[in-house]
Order: sequence, then structure tokens, then C-alpha cells
Amino acid sequence: MVVLQQSTGPKGTRILALGAARGDLVVPNEDLVAPIDSSDEWIRQRTGVETRVRASAGVLAVDLAETAAREAIEKSGIEPSAIDLVLVATVSNVQQTPSISAVVADRVGANPGAAYDLNAACAGYTYAIAQADALIRAGAAHYALVIGAEKLSDIVDPTDRSISFLLGDGAGAAVVGPSDEPGISATVWGSDGSKADLVGMNATLVDFRDGKAAWPTLRQEGPSVFRWAVWEMAQVAKRALEVAGVQPEDLAAFIPHQANMRIVDEFAKQLKLPESVAIARDIATTGNTSAASIPLATHRLLEEHPELSGGLALQIGFGAGLVFGAQVVVLP
Repeated sequence: MVVLQQSTGPKGTRILALGAARGDLVVPNEDLVAPIDSSDEWIRQRTGVETRVRASAGVLAVDLAETAAREAIEKSGIEPSAIDLVLVATVSNVQQTPSISAVVADRVGANPGAAYDLNAACAGYTYAIAQADALIRAGAAHYALVIGAEKLSDIVDPTDRSISFLLGDGAGAAVVGPSDEPGISATVWGSDGSKADLVGMNATLVDFRDGKAAWPTLRQEGPSVFRWAVWEMAQVAKRALEVAGVQPEDLAAFIPHQANMRIVDEFAKQLKLPESVAIARDIATTGNTSAASIPLATHRLLEEHPELSGGLALQIGFGAGLVFGAQVVVLP
């Protein structure tokens, strides 16, 4: 009997470098309040968002992904041809196929690396990091390019009061490679499809095609999502620390999905984070960028606090599905 051979990889992996691309347009609250009959004060108090960035009409999610990827690859010092896995987390690819990942792989010189997109909404980046880590350690890849990329302004209804004013456009990228010691912990992840109607599109493309609905846009049941995020996701964050063998005081940074400033602040309280832990609050000027929010927030945090490099960061994503994922990583 022939025994099939299996590949094996390194003991651990780590994030080698990050890249970022934000929308080119700064959109203040004042530009959005009239259609939702609201005010700048209301948005700031409820969400912490002061402005958000959005991309011009000619810029697609794939373009943002490419820009972020090029920066990450350049900073990593890895030749693009050495990247044999490209993962893109997104919910806003307006062209259902081909994938953003395959196009970006070709554009940046990682062709013919394996490439696929994944849709885990605001948890997409943490899901993709988990997959890159596992695939490299299994020997199925050597270097991975992980990207969270969104152009959410393409799927926004400006008259919607539930989520539209939160959303921004951008992409964050990470190059993941082998490490002698683990730089990415085990991931705590999961889903609860019984709550699928709390966040998501308000119609299907078939409904739109058949004239039964307008262009599908994002909606959410705000109060229910807030309660779920604050209470249940705080428990997920605690479990992620436990499986990583890390105490809150061991962290250099806490980088949650940038959903809402009130959620970020409540997380910090429930986790009992000491003042020494830097907390990402990128949402104030970038907005909620779904799968791109964690890498974008990490990128900004390291730009503003380079001394955090090499420290431990707890990152957690959560959103439509409902899905969630959290892990501890060593910051590049």
C-alpha cells in the first residue's frame, strides 16, 4: 500500500510587515447628516466617528488592496515571487468573480501563488491570519499575503440611519512568514447564524435584477449588535488571551475591529486592561472599514507608537454572519 506524503512546515509564523491604503476622500459628519435627519453631535456621541475616509468613484476595493499589498511586501523585504499564498477578506467586491486575491497576486508579482477571497465580514482579517498561520505551519505555503479590503461606500444607502454613516473605505495588508517561535497564537473563532438577520444586505442581487428591490445595501439592528459585541465578544477576547497563555498586563496593544468607539471602550473595561496597553481607536477618523479595520488600525498604531513593535497585541474581529475571531500576535 502506498502511503501518501504530507508536507510539513515551520514551528511558528509571524507577521513580518504591514501596509495600508485609505480612501482618498475625507468625509466629515456634516456631509452625511441631512439624509438621515441627524447631527454631527449625535454621530460623535453614539459612535465616536468624527470623519471617515472614502474612495473616489474610479477606485475599487481591488485597487485599495493592491496599494496596501505593495507597501507590506516592500517593508517585509520578501521578494513578491516568494509569496505563494494570497488571501483577501472582503464583503465589497462588486465583481463576484474573479476574486480580488487572484488579481492582486498577479499585479504585485505573486503569480502563480494560490489565491482566494473569504467573506467573514468584520472578522475576515482575523480569519485570514488564522488560515495563513495554519497553512504555512502545515507546509502548504511559505509566505502569505493577507489583505482586508473594502469599498463599503459602494454598498451604502445614504438615507439609512442604522449603519451608513459609520462606514469607510480602505485596505490593510500583512505579509506572514515562518518564525522560530510562534508569533501568532491559536485563534478563538466561530459563528452564530441564528442571528444572521442582525447585520447584512437588505436584498439579493436576484431581487435587484428582477426589479423587486433597489441596489442591495448594508443594514444592521444597532442595539442588538451592540449588546452582542459588548457582552459576548468580550468573553471571546478573554478566551483568546487564555489560549495564548497571555495576561492583560502582558499586552502592548489591544486592536479590536473598529465598529464603534463605545464598544472599544467597553471592551477595555471588561478586559481590565492596564493603562500601559495601547488601544487602537482608528475609527474616529477612518470609520468602520469592516475586514480592513484591524490591519488599518494596527498600521496607524505602529506609525504613531513605533515602540510597540515586537510587543504582543490582542486583535478581535466580529460582524455579519454573525462571525467572530480573535488571536494574539507579535507586532511587526
